[in-house]
Amino acid sequence: MKILVMNGPNLHMLGKRKEQHYGTMTLEQLNNAVSQYAKNKGVETEFFQSNCEGRLIDKITQNTCDAIVLNAGAYTHYSYAIADAIECCGKPVIEVHLSDVENREDFRKISVLTPVCKAKFFGKKEKSYFEAIDFLVENK
Repeated sequence: MKILVMNGPNLHMLGKRKEQHYGTMTLEQLNNAVSQYAKNKGVETEFFQSNCEGRLIDKITQNTCDAIVLNAGAYTHYSYAIADAIECCGKPVIEVHLSDVENREDFRKISVLTPVCKAKFFGKKEKSYFEAIDFLVENK
């Protein structure tokens, strides 16, 4: 199994963002931790980060992976275009968030992606990504 791990806008700034919400890892450190976790489960990973909605949509709809773990950042709350891409990509997509989006600002409690994703994991920093990988492995 090969999983595409995608990160959206401002996630390239991890390590510089609010520690209480996002932790202290940089994106590179996060990717390394996720890669190692997945490898221990027999899963290959590919990583992609973009601040651009269109590039995220292109990657969702044009990749050779078996499944996608997606932290769409702020696009989670309003990008119907990304939701449409998820819905038609033909692959299981898991929504993840480092922070506890249910206990933050009101706008973060709204996700237009949740209805088209197979599952959602949040609030556990890098462990949210680990839970997404576990879900995909268990539900091949």
